[in-house]
Parts: sequence; structure tokens; C-alpha cells
Amino acid sequence: MSTGGALAPRRGVDGARVALAAGDALIAYDLAAEAYEDDRDDIAAGYLAALALARAGARAHAAQLLATLSEQLGASPRATPELREDVEALDARLAKDRALGLDGEERRAAFGDAAVRYERVADRHGRAFSCVNAATMWLLAGDDARACELAARALELSRAAAGASYWDRATEAEADLVIGDLDAARVALAAAAKLAGSDHAAVAVTRRQLRLVCRARGYDEQILDGLFVPSVTHYCGHRAADAHLAPDSDDALVEQIAAHLECRAVGFGYGSLASGADILVAEALLARGAELHVVLPFASEEFDRVSVAPAGPDWSRRFHDCLARATSVVQTCDSAYLGDDALFAHAARVAMGRAINRSRFLDADAEQVAIWDGRATASVGGTSYDVSVWRNTGRESHVIAVPERPRRGTGGAASQSAVRPLEREVRAILFADFHGFSRLRDEQFPVFVAKVLSALAAVLEAHAGVLWSNTWGDAVAAVTTDVATAAACVLDFQDAIGGLDGAALDLPTDLDLRIGAHAGPVMAIFDPVTRRPTYWGRELTRAARIEPRTPAGEVFVTDAFAALLALEGDPRFVTEYAGRVTTAKGFETIPVYKLWRAHR
Repeated sequence: MSTGGALAPRRGVDGARVALAAGDALIAYDLAAEAYEDDRDDIAAGYLAALALARAGARAHAAQLLATLSEQLGASPRATPELREDVEALDARLAKDRALGLDGEERRAAFGDAAVRYERVADRHGRAFSCVNAATMWLLAGDDARACELAARALELSRAAAGASYWDRATEAEADLVIGDLDAARVALAAAAKLAGSDHAAVAVTRRQLRLVCRARGYDEQILDGLFVPSVTHYCGHRAADAHLAPDSDDALVEQIAAHLECRAVGFGYGSLASGADILVAEALLARGAELHVVLPFASEEFDRVSVAPAGPDWSRRFHDCLARATSVVQTCDSAYLGDDALFAHAARVAMGRAINRSRFLDADAEQVAIWDGRATASVGGTSYDVSVWRNTGRESHVIAVPERPRRGTGGAASQSAVRPLEREVRAILFADFHGFSRLRDEQFPVFVAKVLSALAAVLEAHAGVLWSNTWGDAVAAVTTDVATAAACVLDFQDAIGGLDGAALDLPTDLDLRIGAHAGPVMAIFDPVTRRPTYWGRELTRAARIEPRTPAGEVFVTDAFAALLALEGDPRFVTEYAGRVTTAKGFETIPVYKLWRAHR
């Protein structure tokens, strides 16, 4: 699996700020963390890395980094007063994020804790930012009088500072809403919108915060409509040959695509790059300055041969131009195509999940635009399939119609392969390994098998979606029907091991699981050694290389796994970006996510 993009060459803190403003917290974290690793005294880089993690929802990882930064802060000659406030306020922000995951009295008490933390920072630094956050936290904690008092103080501090930035106006709008001055809030929001520029992430943060105030006060949330966030789209459509699209295309179709993107204010597009509709939408996204995120089912050279070049050399030229200008390029399988259209369906689903994850981060709408003749087919992959999958999530799919004409193929692959299709299935794969296993003595193995392995076996037995499992003593592997089943299994693994008393069983007390999970195409082939069907494939190797890099007690999953989990929409689970890791044996460097239960 490969990733790349236009933001990658922008290194260091400046690159991290650009990525964070564009709403790409994952790239921002990678760049800031790299700069911080190169210069451990660069607290600004460390703060940006922690902030990116917090914005991505990776609160536990952000808190770990913040603890290190806080220790450095006191003696650092490079820390400005503004940076000191930012670092200290991030601790309060993480407390607020914890409160948002709670209910009832627990939630109010947690907001009270966040309020105290913000107020402490405001008292120390005397700036409006921390003060207005304290006001909102007290409002959510139920202390209306304290909230109004601090909001008034925040307005005084902001006016005294006479700042003219986006955050100055956003702070004033928040304080006005807490106090209840809606007219003043509208004026401040309009001014903030003009100053926001391309910092979509800042606007998303503000919208989420002010929505909390509106709900606590009972205000109509339409007051926030002036704070604009571009929408996210997944795009799909017929290939050039299927829809009879000429290289120079139908001008009316191109105009419809551009008009739709403008109407929906699309700023981020996720999809593939086959000849025809994909390239037309990609070019329209690039023409309007939107981010293009390409997801290919296999290597770009083979994809060109299979899905682009058969339509003519001009389409290939445009394919490579879009690829070069894309913000990111992800390849969901690095094995050959071999006529397997399941690879197209898998790439489409990953693109959809990535679009959904991005929209959540940006507090933006996620929709699909499909260049489609409206004809439903039963094939796996292709426009009809993509529209069906997207609509099953409950989200809108906007269809730009093309005339129905006789078509060849399925709409997935662009040409019929002379090679017999390889029979692969997209499945979830998990590998679990016991940290501390090598210290077991002979007398401990019977207890380990009877108590520890049996506990994991019981978990696998309890989940109907487990298709295959195996063990090599210190490791357990399994293949499941879908990512939700795999997520349930690995988290139940953690619970099962956590419920055992290692000391009472005379086992190492630090015997803990490291778990990695992935999703991709695999093959079921009869194993002549074990004399039973076994799952094989490059993606199993990929999954196996993740687990050794996972800290004991954690679950790391790949970008593909996280995307499919978002697409399936199972409310039990969340993923949090953990950064990029080089997997075991130098296999590859990839982004990974921590998997949690939603209530954590």
C-alpha cells in the first residue's frame, strides 16, 4: 500500500501548519512530529503535533505528548507567552473532549473540570482565548452566572488586545453567544468568516464549539451558517468506453460537474482515476482548487493499462496529470490485478470511508456525486455498486445522468483479462502476539494454554463472523467477514486477558497482547500441511507486520481498516490516528490508527 501527495514536500512546522489549516490532521501530525524528533527543544513543533492528534480525535496519544511538552515548558527559552498558553490550554481542551463522551451528571462534572483548567490558564496569562473557553465550559457544567461573568471578561480582554485575527472575532462571537447577545454574535461571526481564509480546520473547531453553546442556550444553529466549511465528496462514474465519452468530453457534462461542485462548495474529493467520469470529476476538483485524494485498487502503471489507456492516449496523459497534482494517492493492494474486479470494489469502499472520516474531522457534509446512467447491475464494483454502497450509509448520492447506451464490461475493470481471474475476497485480518511469552517455563505452558489461549478461543467461538483462526503458541491470527467483527474480537481479546490474574496463575504479570488488524483481499487455499483450507495473500503479510510495532495492550489498525469501519458506521468503535510507523522487517511505512470502544 502506498501513500503520497502534494503536501508531503512541505516539511517541518510550516508544512504542519499548512496541513492543519487544510484540515489534514494526519499529515500535520507526521510533519510536526518529524520536526520535533529532529529538534526536541522545538516545543512549537511538539505542540502542533499534539494539537493535530487532538483534532484527529487521538486524545490518549495527544495527552502522552502533552505531558512531555509540559515538562519541557518551564525551562525552555524558546517558548513565547502565546505558546505557553497554547500548551497549557491543550490540557483543558483534552478534558473538554473527555466530557463530550459522557452523559448526565458525569458529563456536567467533567465540563466543570475542564472549566477549572481553562480558568486557571486564563488567570495565569490574561488572554481572551482561555477565558472564553472557561465561560463555555461553565455554561455546559450548569453554572450560568459564572459563564456570563467570564464571557464578559473575555470580551474586555479581546477588545483591549485590539486583535484583528480570525480567532479574535471567533472568540468575541462565542462570548456574545454565551451572554445571549445574538446581534453582536452575528456581526462577529460575519467578520470571522471573512478572516478565515483557507483555514477550514479552525472553522470546524469553532463551529463545533459554538454548536455546544447554541444547544445549551436553545438557539437556532442556523446562526452558524455564515461560518463556512467546504463539503467532502466521494465521486464515481462510468468509464469513457462505457458512457461513450470522447477525450474532449461532452461540454454539457463537464459543465454539470463543475456546477454541482460549485453548488455544494466541494473542497475535498475522494475517488479513483479511471478514464471517463473519474478523470472529469478529478479535473473539475483541481480546477476549483479543491483537494484531490486518489484511491487506486492496484499499482498506477497497471491501473493505467487496465482502466485508462484502452480509452486512448489522451486519457492516459490526463490520468498522469491528475495523479501528479493529487493531494494524496493511496494504493489499496500492491499485488497484480489478474482480472479480479473485487479489487475495484475494495478501493471504492476505502475511498468512501476516507471521505466520511475527513468530513467528520472537518464538521462538514459528506455526499457522493455519481456520473451514472441509472441502470442497476449485480456486479461487484462499478458505478451502480458504488451508489448502492454509499446510499446504504444513509447519505445523499447526487446523480449526474448520462444517456443509457449499450455498454461492455461491468463498469469495474476497463478490459477483459485473458488471465483467469484470481479468486480473492476482501476480509478483515487480525494478528495478536503475547509480549513476555519468551519468559514462560515448561511448567507454565499447561496453564497458559488452559487459561490464556482458551480465553481467546472462547472469544473467537462467540463471533459468528470468524472464518479462520490459527495459533503459533505466542501468536493468534484470524480472518473475519468484516472489520466490525474483527474490531469486536480484538477488543474482546483485551478484555479477556485483562480479566485474568497473572500472579494467581503463576504467569508473568506483564503478559499482554499486541494486536494489529488490517482489511484487504485474501485467498482461501487448501493447505497440504495442516490439511485444511487456509487464508493466504500479501495482505496477511501486511497485517502480520503491523502487530510487532504495536505497544503492549494496544490495537493498531491500518488506514484501510479505519476507512471501512467508518463506512460500516458501527457506533461501538472509534479509531484514533497514532502516526506513521515502519512495520516489522522494514516492510513499509504506513499510517496507523488506534482502535477503541466508543465509550472510552
